[in-house]
Amino acid sequence: MKHININKKCNGCGVDLILNDNYKQYRYDQRDYTCISCYSDYKKKEHAEDMYVNGKRISRSHPFYKPGRYKTFEGAAFSSLSNYEKSTEGSVYIITNPAWKGWVKVGMAVDANDRCNGYQTSSPMRDYKLVYSKSFKDRRTAEAQAHKLCAEKATNQNSEWFKINIKDAINLIESITEEQNERETA
Repeated sequence: MKHININKKCNGCGVDLILNDNYKQYRYDQRDYTCISCYSDYKKKEHAEDMYVNGKRISRSHPFYKPGRYKTFEGAAFSSLSNYEKSTEGSVYIITNPAWKGWVKVGMAVDANDRCNGYQTSSPMRDYKLVYSKSFKDRRTAEAQAHKLCAEKATNQNSEWFKINIKDAINLIESITEEQNERETA
């Protein structure tokens, strides 16, 4: 590729712009006379206050918003633990894995899909499946109620894992209302 001096200087640092060296053709076509280095610095500053989780941009209105790049919401949440502790909204979810037939995990998370993605890292088959989630204003109280209800109906339990029919677990979580949640926390 031939380097061509276009007889222009960078608007940022004043260096001579050389096409295919420190300057790109598309920037020349747009008549934007900024070298690669200055343009890169500009982009970094422009997006310095953005938050990304697993490559996806997160709105500044999100309760865990914190500028940076994170693999999961959990990682972002724990990096700003004070926001995690204050936030009550989220989901109660059901996750399954075919390795444990008949067992379901009932848990809580700010983002159930993100939580399921986190489980995938511990499975070489990436076979965890989010089968259900329901949003609540107080996810912790709703999860405690779901655990209590599932424990009563399950034939076996190990921590947050229950040997219970998936449809029964879904129906039990569906039966939890915001009003019940408010009474439980009052």
